[in-house]
Amino acid sequence: MKMNDRNKSLCYLALPVLLLLAVSFIQPSLASAQTTSSGVDCSNINVASLLKQDNLGAGRILIECGIVRGGQPSAGGTVTEPPSPPNIRVSNGSACSSSSDVCGSESMVAGSTKDKGQTVVVNYNANYESSNYSGTSYSSDGGSTFTEIQPAPFANGHGENVGDPLVVFNTKLGMFFAGDLAGGCGGQGIGLWTSPDGKTWSTGACAHNGGEDDRPSMWADNVGSSATFGRMFISFNDFTVGSGALEVVYSDDGTTWNGPVVVSNTSTFMRDVQITGSPRGAGGKQSTVFLASMDEGGGGNATRQNVMYNSTDGGTTWTTVAMGSRFNPPGDGPCPSNGYFWQVNPIIRHMGWGEPAVGPNGVVHYVFAGAGTNGDTGDIFYTRSTNNGSTWSTPIKLNTDKDAQFKEQWMPSLSATSGGKITASWYDRRKATSSCVNVGDAGCNYERVGRQSTTNGATWEPSEITISTGIITQPSQNDPDVVGCYAGDYDYNTALNGPDNGGKPAAYVTWTDGRFSISGVPVQSVDFAKVPLP
Repeated sequence: MKMNDRNKSLCYLALPVLLLLAVSFIQPSLASAQTTSSGVDCSNINVASLLKQDNLGAGRILIECGIVRGGQPSAGGTVTEPPSPPNIRVSNGSACSSSSDVCGSESMVAGSTKDKGQTVVVNYNANYESSNYSGTSYSSDGGSTFTEIQPAPFANGHGENVGDPLVVFNTKLGMFFAGDLAGGCGGQGIGLWTSPDGKTWSTGACAHNGGEDDRPSMWADNVGSSATFGRMFISFNDFTVGSGALEVVYSDDGTTWNGPVVVSNTSTFMRDVQITGSPRGAGGKQSTVFLASMDEGGGGNATRQNVMYNSTDGGTTWTTVAMGSRFNPPGDGPCPSNGYFWQVNPIIRHMGWGEPAVGPNGVVHYVFAGAGTNGDTGDIFYTRSTNNGSTWSTPIKLNTDKDAQFKEQWMPSLSATSGGKITASWYDRRKATSSCVNVGDAGCNYERVGRQSTTNGATWEPSEITISTGIITQPSQNDPDVVGCYAGDYDYNTALNGPDNGGKPAAYVTWTDGRFSISGVPVQSVDFAKVPLP
């Protein structure tokens, strides 16, 4: 990493006024001779770049160099195990045995098309063993039960694993591909692992040998009639290029990766949100690839802009379309130790990021979070394109509760089937009757709530569905090796057209849950539900 001028870094952090106030909470400046446990020289780090990154490895460097504070012990409470089914605790391994562990958060789920969704894999962030921020679980019965693989399969093969999970099933190759940011791929690049059954994994390729990659996302073209059938795409931010260039790599066999293709490298930082694709590859045409991104306005509570990048030539070239106008972010204030990130109280950093999905007939969907009105600090919004991403509708609010203080919604996920059945889900505090300031406050508890469409997003079911079977206790973050302002940055869900669910399609939904406790302390775990479609 290049040595930055201290004054330049401080000027960068002082851009928004609220950001300047938040940065006043940062711990004392780093010691010039200090090194981290992984050998990084603290006098030679790019602080401005690291403060924008959301991976756990960047957070640990900032913690060990004294820039931000890690998780602190919190008071325990009386909590109960989540019931199952239909809510299944995915991160259920015995290796997570301390209340200071992150047992699971920030998840991505994939199902095998080879056995109609009977095999399900969830990749997620976890921290309970040395040099590994990764956890992986599988189900062989369509999500009725899960087994956490131990020792963690992605802790070996590509050096240190710093999380940001990926997982897809490639129908053409008949394999799961999963990945995380890994030290053995150029310093902090994208390492992959492969499995035919979700249970046994082999070390795969480095999809990108990067020195400072962040927040990758992945999609596989599983449309049999597409000219790019079997091609996989990974998008990410590369902080060795400009201010964090938005880049894409792609592969037809999972071994040889092409690129990176620079999608955006302007002075405006464009956050990678999620890459996906269209099933319009009929007749040998290439599927359209969509890459959702966000201009975060310099961080803090600055206004945001959703942007969609489209590629119709297999990821070689990209066009840009703005989705709607700028909007105010959800959340309650700056993260105490890093004011670039905005926070949903008490500890959840969230900038409004969402997830795209593609239905039939050239209809593309996107869901995101923004500020509400009348004192409501978070609502869920939906927009769609009916012409393959060329233009976008005016966003509508999906959550039907009235705007009011304490009734916060945030961090949505989205999935679509080829028949146009859409499931959006999010974290929801509509039942809160008091404020949320600290872990343990009753107003901090939440549910996982969703809303569905059977008309490819043209209309939505009149009311929401509650996916979690009970109120979720707000989990703590006591891990000193993970930034304190953290309970996962995203959850990427999926849908399968024909899983073993009475012959009906279903959405596979995962989220960060706090109903599992260790020593009376609610810890971050990953829960799963297979949600029937109406």
